[in-house]
Amino acid sequence: MADPGRASIVAISDVHVRYDENRKIVDGIRPENDEDWLIVAGDVGEIVSDIEWALRTLRNRFAKVIWAPGNHELWTAPDDPVQLRGQQRYLHLVDICRKLGVATPEDPYPVWEGEDGPVAVAPLFLLYDYSFRPPGTYSKTAALQVAEEAGVVCSDEFLLHPDPYPSREAWCRARVRITEARLSALPEDLPTVLVNHWPLVREPTRVLWRQEFALWCGTTATADWHTRFRARSVVYGHLHIPRVIHCDGVPHQEVSLGYPREWQRRQGTPGRLVRILPTVASPHREPV
Repeated sequence: MADPGRASIVAISDVHVRYDENRKIVDGIRPENDEDWLIVAGDVGEIVSDIEWALRTLRNRFAKVIWAPGNHELWTAPDDPVQLRGQQRYLHLVDICRKLGVATPEDPYPVWEGEDGPVAVAPLFLLYDYSFRPPGTYSKTAALQVAEEAGVVCSDEFLLHPDPYPSREAWCRARVRITEARLSALPEDLPTVLVNHWPLVREPTRVLWRQEFALWCGTTATADWHTRFRARSVVYGHLHIPRVIHCDGVPHQEVSLGYPREWQRRQGTPGRLVRILPTVASPHREPV
């Protein structure tokens, strides 16, 4: 994390505050500097009231909080009093964030004025389009069949509704078009930090124990965005495999906490924030 007295951008994702152990961790998160910014890269929770509690708690402590939604926020869970679906649910969460003063993918990208010059921090909402397919499959139908035969089916298939779009991949394609236009409109000399719940490239999914799950992990449409849009860093979550890899020299940092059964097996302090800027050399560099 940041050195005391030096403001930083730090990040976390997949805090899943439905779990009491995770909720306690979020309640204990503090900045090291009053001017620190915090990126929250999705999967705060499934229940709107839980999501609001977590983001309000963090916003009260950090100079700025930047949120990108994950699939769990978009679920219409049976036990959530808010039964909005699809885009209506997403926009409802955006409205909550705006009331809290939390930056969202629908807002102007905040610019961090760091020691190396300005950087636009861009929270993205892109979903996935089933293009991270198992070898030998060339369609969504074939890929889903392979996944089902392997016993791998993401809960999104039942809980993440794409309304008013006809499918999740159609929603993804629309989000890619909208986001690509916004990023293209940034000044050509302005570097970025790209924040998306799902990885922007397929490489992070190569270590998944069940490769079929990659279907629900991103889109090939963003494979060159880290170079095309001058990323100093790419921040993501979703896989619950916290690490950093480098693609074309750009760090792609997964910052997830994950479920208690996962983080309890790891060494170190659970919920430790990952420093994004200023950049530091990583002891866990994995070139791709």
